[in-house]
Amino acid sequence: MSKRKILVTSALPYANGSIHLGHLVEYIQTDIWVRFQKMRGHTVHYVCADDTHGTPIMLRAEKEGITPEALIARVHSEHFGDFTGFHIQFDNYYSTHSPETRHFSEDIYGKLKSAGLIAVRGIEQLYDPVKNMFLPDRFVKGECPKCGAKDQYGDSCEVCGAAYAPTELKNPYSAVSGAKPVNKSSEHYFFSLSDARCADFLRQWACDGDHLQPEAANKMREWVGEAGENKLSDWDISRDAPYFGFEIPGAAGKYFYVWLDAPIGYMGSFKNLCEREKIQFDDYWQPQSDAELYHFIGKDILYFHALFWPAMLKNAGYRTPTKIFAHGFLTVNGEKMSKSRGTFITAESYLKQGLNPEWLRYYYAAKLNSTLEDIDLNLDDFVARVNSDLVGKFINIASRCAGFITKRFDGKLVEGEQYRALQTMVDEHFASWRPEAIEQAFEAREFSTAIRQVMKFADEANEMIHHLAPWEIAKQPDRTDDLHRACSLGIQLFYLLARYLKPILPGTVQQIEAFLNCEPLTWPQLRADQPVSALLLPAGHAINPYQHLMTRIDNKQIDALIAANTQSLTAPPPQSPARHAEKQQHAVAPIAETISIDDFSKIDLRIAKIVNAEHVQGAEKLLKLTLDIGSEQRTVFAGIKSAYDPEQLKGRLTVMVANLAPRQMKFGLSEGMVLAAGGGNPGELFILSPDSGAQPGMRVK
Repeated sequence: MSKRKILVTSALPYANGSIHLGHLVEYIQTDIWVRFQKMRGHTVHYVCADDTHGTPIMLRAEKEGITPEALIARVHSEHFGDFTGFHIQFDNYYSTHSPETRHFSEDIYGKLKSAGLIAVRGIEQLYDPVKNMFLPDRFVKGECPKCGAKDQYGDSCEVCGAAYAPTELKNPYSAVSGAKPVNKSSEHYFFSLSDARCADFLRQWACDGDHLQPEAANKMREWVGEAGENKLSDWDISRDAPYFGFEIPGAAGKYFYVWLDAPIGYMGSFKNLCEREKIQFDDYWQPQSDAELYHFIGKDILYFHALFWPAMLKNAGYRTPTKIFAHGFLTVNGEKMSKSRGTFITAESYLKQGLNPEWLRYYYAAKLNSTLEDIDLNLDDFVARVNSDLVGKFINIASRCAGFITKRFDGKLVEGEQYRALQTMVDEHFASWRPEAIEQAFEAREFSTAIRQVMKFADEANEMIHHLAPWEIAKQPDRTDDLHRACSLGIQLFYLLARYLKPILPGTVQQIEAFLNCEPLTWPQLRADQPVSALLLPAGHAINPYQHLMTRIDNKQIDALIAANTQSLTAPPPQSPARHAEKQQHAVAPIAETISIDDFSKIDLRIAKIVNAEHVQGAEKLLKLTLDIGSEQRTVFAGIKSAYDPEQLKGRLTVMVANLAPRQMKFGLSEGMVLAAGGGNPGELFILSPDSGAQPGMRVK
């Protein structure tokens, strides 16, 4: 097998909050994949860092009466402790507030500027006259300009899903001071993503290349558009002082927007590792590099990683990612994580309650695949699966057999003719235990498939041990050889299963390696002409006395975990919005004021069939929909362009507000509103669809 050079990153957690179980989906997924590749003998570097810049960091530090540097140093220690507790083994865990990240930020900016891809123009923003600062979108709140919902953020409405500019909010106020903001102009710096060089490259790289999952590539096609279209907008990469970040060279009082230097933090962290370990940085980042570069991210930040990031790298003369692996969100018991229900669980609290981190690693692996699908942590299933699979199937094999080997055979497995008989038994009954299928599943990040196969093997091992019944043989003095062979078989099968599970259970397998008295386990390699018995421990191998490897989960531990994370519904909200991996737990909008049934009955909701859907020339966010509501057809302009291709919508049923007053828009008259759910991120909109059998015109009650 040829050796590969691989650089792997996970999304950078924001240094403004604790790591929780939603974050851990990504880091556990990445860590399993990295450990698997290292077991195969490849050269792999896994780097990450805290994302440390931006207004939220500045404001939180100010509130705590400390410097931003002191805040991010403290949070870095907390984050690293959480990751270490869950066996996330970074080769370097760094910070974006570093000289290395500053160097590459300035370098990339300078090269983009030299290429004519940086533009400067004035924009109008909301300004807090009390704090004397421009307000980022998420620090402005007010009434939605579309539906009138109160207390909505400055970029999107969590009630109707509309996207808008902060200056469009009605009755806006600063989420920092509560003051009424004023409009103020400022010069900003833009990365010209709409330039044909970027658009043409992204059509090839993000849309038609093999760099994204199919679902992600489809989304990129919608965002980038076809050749000749200009659907991409320039990206504002600057922020005004006061701001915690890197000042833009030659632009006093202007700072790089945090999303510019956050992905560059991958480069900064790796450069720091290179300096320490004498690795050649250019071998991994130059365009001609033969190394592989993989980013693991949540689907909520796909927009930044699949559009802005590769376009920046390409036009600054660096290599682009080999692949970007996006994953879905985490729900708990089928619902979004909730502080009031105790299911918004921090990594620290999980560990403090004494729960084994490898229980969670195994459960996530059993759910994860290579798609963008969300996964659910069902706590009842979590208990049942861990107790059944890990303890009842896997660990059970060793606990049933090891004691006899130690007490009756001086801790040594069979040798000589007995060993050859054992090899024959393995090749006859366990010939399917070859590593190829499991290896392919791990490589493709189809961890759930790998788990199913390994547990199938565990079932086969337990069936054989149950059939041989060494505990019964032990009662018969004349069957010593049979007992020795049966128990040696169990230990050998346990050894093979441990190799397959090591990427997922590194701590437990380290204890198993000590118990089995063997070298650190590598990934099993078999030539096509070799039988499975070639993977066994050698004849007469001596093992150490067995010590218990894993306990069962007690339901009381889960109850205590939920109780430890339950917060009152009246608990104060966080002072600043979450970012990056924290956004994977798309925050639930507060429930609106109570209304009567009479109020609700005033809204006439109808089933509508989308007869036609088309782009609107000149509109960045709108699609024009023609809706059949039984008695007539209506035209509706819907702000869902970031989430849907028009061809995907034609013929679908949805729900619309039929008695909404028509609204004259720049592009025509909109005669209603379709209903959609969404978290406010680019592309994160989902139109509602009725169950089968509903017909256009039916009223929704």
